[in-house]
Amino acid sequence: MRVTKKLLLGSVLATAALVMTACAPQADAGAGDTGDAGPSEVRVGVITSETGPLAGYGKQYLDAFTVGLDYATDGTSEVDGIKIVIENRDDAGDPDTAVTAAKELIGDGVNILMGSASSGVALAMAEQAEQNKVLFISGPAAADAVTGINDYTFRSGRQSAQDVATAGTFLDDIEGKKIAVFAQNNAFGQGNVAAVEAILGGKGATVEPVLVAEDVTEFTPFAQQVLTAQPDLVFVAWAGATSGAMWQAMSQQGVLDDIPVVTGLGDRATFGAYGVASEQINFLNHYFAEAPDNEVNTAMLEGLEAAGAEADLFSPDGFNAAIMLVQAVKEGKGDVDAMIAALEGFEFEGPKGTNTVRADDHALLQDMYQARLVADGDSFKPELVDTVPAADVAP
Repeated sequence: MRVTKKLLLGSVLATAALVMTACAPQADAGAGDTGDAGPSEVRVGVITSETGPLAGYGKQYLDAFTVGLDYATDGTSEVDGIKIVIENRDDAGDPDTAVTAAKELIGDGVNILMGSASSGVALAMAEQAEQNKVLFISGPAAADAVTGINDYTFRSGRQSAQDVATAGTFLDDIEGKKIAVFAQNNAFGQGNVAAVEAILGGKGATVEPVLVAEDVTEFTPFAQQVLTAQPDLVFVAWAGATSGAMWQAMSQQGVLDDIPVVTGLGDRATFGAYGVASEQINFLNHYFAEAPDNEVNTAMLEGLEAAGAEADLFSPDGFNAAIMLVQAVKEGKGDVDAMIAALEGFEFEGPKGTNTVRADDHALLQDMYQARLVADGDSFKPELVDTVPAADVAP
């Protein structure tokens, strides 16, 4: 595994690290601290959705995290003699459940938390990380508010601003145009609205949100609302089990016939959900297995196959998280301030290619993709249209 640490920490960050050291939790004495060599083990709490509406995303993350930890430690779950012990908790997509689990783990001496498929959960976990001075590496949760929220919070996946910036690469001359944002009324959807307003609105577009409550199952009135708005382009930000019903309503109401639509290409389970509209949609994409071509992606695909799993949309987030965890433990040996310093500016090769943890706000800079769906028998499969360089879509 090739990993490098860029020396991006200036004197201000170094001073802040010294100040925080006085109150930061140290490695659990019960783990058998051996001085400069670090503790004999580091316990890690992985809190994500194993049940609930985002359970599928949680599984993608967990499967790839397990494979990634095996990859990053050469199958030992150890780094420099320090055993990495994983303790899993199910948050069921509920912030209160996640916070309860986090408090229990922290109370037991855990000072590294990971996971979060839900943006609402990630924001609650970030708050706990700051309050308790523990490291938190968020997973697939895409809300932009997670980036830069505090010194203790990092992310192993992409964020909404990167999605929106990728959508912008499909567009020309948006000055004076109206963009409708069709999204769920939750942290993820609100984050996408804010990102579209900041990125495309910043280029002169007028942005009109159409937000739908998470418990809604009948989408016809909302599709009609999009038509009534008469936008020049519709940006759809959606996640979870209701995706199929939402797209059916959009198709039935003629939205896809009358207005250009751009959206994120979801996980494999959604490839057939767009029906005959599939080839009418412009897809921005975080990841699909055939998009990148590099040794790390190949290793992840082979590891998942050996484990009886399949690479999917959020597999890189789990794999990246394992690499970031190993870097933090290797350099920081369980000390929170040292682990933060080890991750700030960290550059590494992941399944999507080169990733960089931006030192000042902990955004994860990474390539994104333009894709299309093409007919494949009775269903559809993704094809790569273009790779969008990380620098072009940096938050």
